[in-house]
Amino acid sequence: MPFSALAGTGSLFQASLTRLGGDVFAAPLVVTADQFRFIAVQQMQAMGITPQAVLIEPAPRDTGPAVLAAALHLAQSDPDALMLVAPSDHVIPDAALFAQIVAAAIPAAAAGQIVAFGITPERAETGYGYLELAAPLQDDPQITPLVSFVEKPDAARAAKMLAEGRYLWNAGLFLFTVKDILAAYALYAPDMVEAVQTAVDDASHDLGFLRLAPEPWGRAPAISIDYAVMEQADNLSVAPYAGRWSDLGDWTAVWRETETDGLALSGPAHAIDCTDTLLRSENDGQVIVGIGLQDIIAVAMPDAVLISHKSRTQDVKQAVALLKARGACQAESFPKDHRPWGWFESLATGDRFQVKRIVVDAGAALSLQSHHHRAEHWIVVQGTARVTCDGTVKLLTENESIYIPLGSTHRLENPGKLPVVLIEVQTGSYLGEDDIIRYEDIYARD
Repeated sequence: MPFSALAGTGSLFQASLTRLGGDVFAAPLVVTADQFRFIAVQQMQAMGITPQAVLIEPAPRDTGPAVLAAALHLAQSDPDALMLVAPSDHVIPDAALFAQIVAAAIPAAAAGQIVAFGITPERAETGYGYLELAAPLQDDPQITPLVSFVEKPDAARAAKMLAEGRYLWNAGLFLFTVKDILAAYALYAPDMVEAVQTAVDDASHDLGFLRLAPEPWGRAPAISIDYAVMEQADNLSVAPYAGRWSDLGDWTAVWRETETDGLALSGPAHAIDCTDTLLRSENDGQVIVGIGLQDIIAVAMPDAVLISHKSRTQDVKQAVALLKARGACQAESFPKDHRPWGWFESLATGDRFQVKRIVVDAGAALSLQSHHHRAEHWIVVQGTARVTCDGTVKLLTENESIYIPLGSTHRLENPGKLPVVLIEVQTGSYLGEDDIIRYEDIYARD
């Protein structure tokens, strides 16, 4: 979700970068998964943002190890630095107010407090955790001590907490100094520190990324920072935030943020006699139509369709687990595969063939490579491509094509100033992405 435009023109990730781009903030340090590394960098480049670093997680281990890795990396240059942990799937429209609240929390964090940001609740929400305060907030809320973290409540308890007025939503936003959070990890999660420290120490540089070492990273427990540290620490304070905020962590939250008169429609989507429903198509050529629906989420992706009652969208992880158990590729891969030179997507697959759309950025080039098991046919549909095949170099323009025989050494380059788009037809006994032998690569990949 963070790299999609769910609520606005840019992605949630880009909206987060904009919000954290004022004078209060330093250049971002990004922690992301391997499959998102190129799209994260491409979206930052589109905004003219140069990050401090991009740390690549070898496998998802939740926020506990991720925050620790970022803190350990920052400690190498400035252990006294202030560190703001900010998830990239939040909607916070008032960036100026948010920056003001962060600035107000700096003295407490600099004095040794771990500051959690709490959101004034708008409803008795059961999908969020809460922060318990000692007393209801005043008209001019200040940084206040935290009494306890509260797990996601049932509806009755959520309503009671809302009425009491001394509970805030836990936004998962935290501010602290690097040295203070490292001290907390050392006290409350020492086993995690050993594993993540080794993963950082043994990290390798890869195309401008810092790839954490996979073996020690795999030994770190998969646990949130709340469970690992926050719920045990005794130096916590809360910075109340009364502005508009939404965690787009599920499709019901997206519906709530984008609905008009109860309907949220995106892409080629149409509703007939539907109420309180989200209909979304991620493919311009795939129309979705809802008839007589109420409280339904329906999302059509190029490779899968999700249909859920609004009350169950936080259970999508069950669907992912089911797909993984059945070996479905949709559980662990995405329709678009981003690479340092651009991206590609699969349009059709069958026995011994695959059709892809490939987009190569201006000035970019694929590696000089060959394949053991497949031949390829390239048809340029936009732009001009420079193609090398067994030593012969040829320029292809729109509506021109070339055949790449099995075993031929070949490369595709974009010498122009506009993207090149081509359709690739693969045929052969094995069509996996690992059937690549690279001879030369400007991105220094193996």
